[in-house]
Amino acid sequence: MYESRDFGAMPILGDALQDAGCDNTDVLDHCRDSRAPHVRGCWVVDLVLGKE
Repeated sequence: MYESRDFGAMPILGDALQDAGCDNTDVLDHCRDSRAPHVRGCWVVDLVLGKE
């Protein structure tokens, strides 16, 4: 997703994070919001990848 800049899987990422125990509503809502700007540098993707 990060390298290809194809963020169509953001809802799937949200489901996977929730399945892994994430209960942060800001993170989950952002992943599932089709109106959210999902671009390289997206704060959720950077958080998951450990980027600063």
